[in-house]
Amino acid sequence: MPLLHVNEQQHAVDCDPSTPLLYVLRNDLGLTSARFGCGMGQCGACHVLINGRSVASCDISVEACVGQTIETVEGLTPPGQALHALQEAFMQEQAGQCGYCLGGILTSARALLRHNPNPSADQIKSALDLHLCRCGTHQRIVKAVQRAASVLRQGEV
Repeated sequence: MPLLHVNEQQHAVDCDPSTPLLYVLRNDLGLTSARFGCGMGQCGACHVLINGRSVASCDISVEACVGQTIETVEGLTPPGQALHALQEAFMQEQAGQCGYCLGGILTSARALLRHNPNPSADQIKSALDLHLCRCGTHQRIVKAVQRAASVLRQGEV
């Protein structure tokens, strides 16, 4: 039975080791921020962080994730605490419309800000390039990441 480390908790999951991580996150662990989009790792809707790197969870097996640190949007803010700066900024900038893509975008933005606390607009666009958003809020998404970066640099969250 594979043991996964997700959002700072250990989970023993009863599944075939070749099962895509996305299915286990959603169906077994109830973590629904990562969503099925294309099933081929090309749309970004299913992205989660694995060891701090943004990865398509539809395209990686549970077996490959054993011993790794997995983070989802649900792990951004512990229950009962204020929203993470990224979540707050996305709301303030009205960067989400339907929200289908946001789980993947938020995790990739988190990875970017961990490695580059003051990214340029071009660096943000590059980091989020693999994420498809059909709502057309791309400019707002960039502004939201810039806002969150500013807040995080100031230590407000």
